[in-house]
Amino acid sequence: MRRFLLYVHTGRRAALRAMVSVLEELRVRGVRAIVVDQQVEEILALPEDMAPPKLLTFLTNGAVDVRDAVSAADSVELGIVLGGDGTILRALEAVREADIPVHGVNLGHVGFLAESEVEDLSITVARLLDGDYDIEKRSTLDIAVLDADDAPVSHHWALNEASLEKADRQKMINVAIEIDGRPVSSFGADGVLLSTSTGSTAYAFSAGGPVIWPEVDAMMLIPLAAHALFARPLVLGRSSEAAIEMTLDNREDGILTLDGRRTEEITAGMRIEARLSGRSVRLARLAPTPFADRLVEKFQLPVVGWRGRSPRTR
Repeated sequence: MRRFLLYVHTGRRAALRAMVSVLEELRVRGVRAIVVDQQVEEILALPEDMAPPKLLTFLTNGAVDVRDAVSAADSVELGIVLGGDGTILRALEAVREADIPVHGVNLGHVGFLAESEVEDLSITVARLLDGDYDIEKRSTLDIAVLDADDAPVSHHWALNEASLEKADRQKMINVAIEIDGRPVSSFGADGVLLSTSTGSTAYAFSAGGPVIWPEVDAMMLIPLAAHALFARPLVLGRSSEAAIEMTLDNREDGILTLDGRRTEEITAGMRIEARLSGRSVRLARLAPTPFADRLVEKFQLPVVGWRGRSPRTR
């Protein structure tokens, strides 16, 4: 039997209504729906006026398979995510080990990772069930945290970004930057951001970094409110490695945040090493929309006056 994982923003009525529609379509096509147990618990705990009664029936009468997050993506063909980019990031955490593709239906705000709109949900689900989609791979970050003696502390991954920031909003942290084993700069700052090309339209965009096309295999390092003459974003290639050290003179702690969700305390002398991972995540795409068009649409960029080149001269 075919299996699809369904992951939803449990706090949005529109997402819960859309979930009912997807579950109905999967049932008609004989595809088993998988839902993470934590999501089921969250939905069942919602106020009565939040979750559609039909959804509660689906979740409690055995119509879906309820699994824990570790096994959720086992023997699953594809994941459908109903929400914004944050929901997609959480879903990708659940499926990364299984390496299954994910398709996002946008019920958020900007939604760069999500492709489809909820208004087209029926057509979207039909095409996904028919296998009528392409796979787009996105690079991820590989992050290692070392202590002051260079002993391993933890290991992480991120799709958008990893940021080291001050824990106390009234203080700065002092950092030293290393690229490919060589020191580049040291300064006081609110923090330092490491981003993928995918993340260039997320936190990195707000931090003044460049927008990088998703197919460009690059990693960015962006100082955050640095007290330094040279505090420009750096764009590094696939083979480069970057390191951020919390220098020993720090009296304040820092916080490492991964994709805006997972956090870890970083103290004086600790070191964060980053590179582009050999493992990517896979997005199921229905239409090869030019990235320039997505930029214009998502950020509502003005294009008045654009003439374009005549087709006869191309």
